[in-house]
Amino acid sequence: MTSSADPILALAGIRKRFGAVVVADGIDLAVRHGEALGILGPNGAGKTTLFGMVTGNVRPDAGTVTFESRDVTALSPARRCRLGMARSFQVPQPFSGLTVFENLVTAAAFGAGEHESATYDRCAEILERCGLLPLANSRAGTLRLLDRKRLELARALATKPRLLLLDEVAGGLTERECETLVTLIRDLRNTGMTVVWIEHVLHALTAVADRVVVLHGGRLIAEGTATEVVRHPAVAEVYMGIPMDA
Repeated sequence: MTSSADPILALAGIRKRFGAVVVADGIDLAVRHGEALGILGPNGAGKTTLFGMVTGNVRPDAGTVTFESRDVTALSPARRCRLGMARSFQVPQPFSGLTVFENLVTAAAFGAGEHESATYDRCAEILERCGLLPLANSRAGTLRLLDRKRLELARALATKPRLLLLDEVAGGLTERECETLVTLIRDLRNTGMTVVWIEHVLHALTAVADRVVVLHGGRLIAEGTATEVVRHPAVAEVYMGIPMDA
């Protein structure tokens, strides 16, 4: 039986390597219901691979992934999506030949297991929330970057997630575009949704995340608020080459 005190997501002893490269070396991590967790780390730290192991796109060599007190380590990505996990990708991957609305209906029908016609009203509401309703009949392949990022987020929301995983959604955006996206994600937080967000744009994370962890060398090397982790000696050494005893 699941208790509200139990974490919505728990990783225990997660290990993964590709040849000689270790991307996860016994990672333990718990995410609380309704929490916004930020994940920082240099390029190549294994952040996206970690998301892949959470969602089932990548199989860990060892360890367990638990979602709402259920071991989902062996479940397919589709099954995990039906249970309430959704993710966005760093590079938006819409169905370019379909309209914006058709992209959402497809995500809702297959991701949430609903009959297509039953999803129309909900998809329209999601488009309005994400600022995409005026573009509902536009081909996804014609969208500018900000709207492609919004669509990526909207498609994830169409699957009815309780856990939303965001992979560098602010990357490549202007300052004003980033603010627009941060406002949208903050509004989602206010609905009680749990968010785990990988991001290099630190001020975007600071505006949303309750807690931030830093991944490097396959391990979590720091945890705390955004301000606390950027001041952590190990993080300074990773990002700026300043020795921990300096």
